[in-house]
Amino acid sequence: MATHDNWRKSSYSGEGDGNACVEIAASPTRTAVRDSKAPARATLTFPTAAFAAFLDNLKSEEFPLRNG
Repeated sequence: MATHDNWRKSSYSGEGDGNACVEIAASPTRTAVRDSKAPARATLTFPTAAFAAFLDNLKSEEFPLRNG
């Protein structure tokens, strides 16, 4: 697999727990996900279309964000 060099963290990552999140790197055909606290460890890789569908489902009313 090709090395991803465009890793980015969520814009919701802030002070304090800012390192307790995931990072993603996207290419035209694949999206990779890794733990921001252990970037040298393994990554999960998904077809870009499947990852986009996953994010769309998370944003839908079927899976509302919960506080707490």
